[in-house]
Amino acid sequence: MKATTTLLISLLLAAAAIGCHSSEAQKGPAPVSPTKPAPEKKSGHLAVNGVNYYYEVHGSGEPLLLLHGGLMSIDSFGPVLTKLAETRQVIAVDLQGHGRTDLGTRKMSVPDMGDDMSAILYKLGYKQVDAMGYSLGAATAFRLAIQHPNQVRRLVLLSAAFSRDGFYPEMLPLQAQVSSAALPMMKNTPMYQSYVKIAPHPEDFGTLLDRIGELMRTNYDWRDDLEKLSQPTLLVWGDSDMMRPEHMVESYKAIGGGQKDAGWQRENMSKNRLAVLPNATHYDILESPSLVPTVLPFVDGYPAGPTSEAQVATKQ
Repeated sequence: MKATTTLLISLLLAAAAIGCHSSEAQKGPAPVSPTKPAPEKKSGHLAVNGVNYYYEVHGSGEPLLLLHGGLMSIDSFGPVLTKLAETRQVIAVDLQGHGRTDLGTRKMSVPDMGDDMSAILYKLGYKQVDAMGYSLGAATAFRLAIQHPNQVRRLVLLSAAFSRDGFYPEMLPLQAQVSSAALPMMKNTPMYQSYVKIAPHPEDFGTLLDRIGELMRTNYDWRDDLEKLSQPTLLVWGDSDMMRPEHMVESYKAIGGGQKDAGWQRENMSKNRLAVLPNATHYDILESPSLVPTVLPFVDGYPAGPTSEAQVATKQ
């Protein structure tokens, strides 16, 4: 029984469809250096499609939509958000039933949340943004980009699974078990304790588990939609993530990467990128020191890089 309990809690912490990141929830945001003022922040609620969404806007610069994983909130991004907001205007949203956003009565649906993000951006006055999401947030950002392509300029997807068979197969039976029956086991976890501190209705946590469980038991396959992405896209996983490496490669090839050698002049390179962060799992990828240095140049539109001729010229 103890082993089953441990596995179930691990699933709730990590399943890519709902994601979770416990250590950041315990630590909270990293302290801001005294030599740098905290980025400007504003916050509020917006009613969209029957859900009262909480959002925050941090910093200034080109807009970047930031979406967290399941059983998390905006707060879980901690120092990642702080670092991004040094040069970008970060629009962070607590997803349906998470953080300071009501669960409501609506069924939890990733495509619906993609539409919700579109409406939130419209209401906040953003015509187009870069978008970055982790796990459940990655799935939501992906649906936003597919369903409302003109609103997303560049896209970053962290630890995403584009079909159920993207997971290691041993995870699927565990996903089927997720429900409010796990509530007693969750009460001593950082996820539950963080939830009840800020949720508008803390008593909804069991119902949230039921909704997430229903979502995880729903079969899906978005691999054909990967080919429809028009935005430059960066796919990021940990080298010990909970998705099969074959799924990572298949997904990258679906968006035009990994087709052939780049060529001396980089003439065969796709506009899209793949990053596999070393020493990172689904559970702790947000703590990877490689994450922000990998993501930020991409969303800032870094140049393709010097050609072989330019490299030779600089050495002469």
